Amino acid sequence: MYLQSLTDRQSFDAASDLVAEHGDEAVLEAALLADVHRSRGDERSFAQWRTVERAILMLQLVDVVGEVH
Repeated sequence: MYLQSLTDRQSFDAASDLVAEHGDEAVLEAALLADVHRSRGDERSFAQWRTVERAILMLQLVDVVGEVH
């Protein structure tokens, strides 16, 4: 099983903000923002929003995955 990990606090903060604003649709909003930045040629923002999208998916997990410390 592939376990994702994120070390960027900013991504989790943005993910948390999107979840608070959009609820279950937050992951779709992050994907939309990533696609907008990709279409504009802004690769750095595209990558950041994809990271936020992964953070949202991790925050929405119901079960614990991996080791808990």
